Amino acid sequence: MKISNLKLLAVLFVSATLLISCNNNDDEAVNVSEQISIDEAIAVAEADDVSDEVDNLLDDFFVATEGLSKSTETESKVYDFLPCLTKTIVLTETTKTVTLDFGEGCELPSGNVLSGKIIMSHAIDTDVHSLTITHTYENFYFNEINIEGGNSIVRVRENENGNPKSTITFNTTLTWPDGVFASREGAKAREWIEGYDTRTFGDNVFLITGNWSATFKDGTVVSANALEPLRREMACRFIVSGVLELEKGDRVGTLDFGDGSCDNIAILTNQDGEEFEVTLRGRMF
Repeated sequence: MKISNLKLLAVLFVSATLLISCNNNDDEAVNVSEQISIDEAIAVAEADDVSDEVDNLLDDFFVATEGLSKSTETESKVYDFLPCLTKTIVLTETTKTVTLDFGEGCELPSGNVLSGKIIMSHAIDTDVHSLTITHTYENFYFNEINIEGGNSIVRVRENENGNPKSTITFNTTLTWPDGVFASREGAKAREWIEGYDTRTFGDNVFLITGNWSATFKDGTVVSANALEPLRREMACRFIVSGVLELEKGDRVGTLDFGDGSCDNIAILTNQDGEEFEVTLRGRMF
């Protein structure tokens, strides 16, 4: 009987040891993820670049329509510096709806081509300090990238620096022609620091802060947080300065957009301190 008990204890001990070993291996598999790749950094930067240029358009057109008086009239006209765009404004006693129709293809001064519609709506109240604006996309494309979903924007006419500022909560999906997609959600603040007092698209400059995440087709989630404000000059096709902190699982890294020069280079630093030069606008995946 004693020998049998000893054998039983030995079996239980070995089983427990194997179970603990397996659990430890499982924990390591769950907790350890691969480093943030260059392709993932490019994907995040490209998706942000698309949304930033669209957000700039919305800010610009909103300023252009702010001065319209309350009425029940409908206005449809082509925007001055973008003759391929038709802007339709529908006013009621309490609301304003603006539809930006880019048709089958409308080239911006930056060279990007938009098609489809963006529809914005907000309450009419010229006395309030801020407005909440909702906007949605209708069969909308940025170059060949389809954008679906919508945003809610709280727009302040003047912040503590005397500049217009928009806080944007978004939930959108970007789909590339090959079926790759990124579902993005989060919030960002855009302070319009230059160019808001002119009607020139190319002199607009924004500082962008906030945090957001992107979920890709394979289920990978990459989160972004602006450690240093991102400076977006609309005269340049790229973010010119600022630092994004990127997080994937238990891995973190940074994407540094430079010192203010207009170029397509950023520096990705992974968790181990390794640095990689990233060429922006490169084809993801």
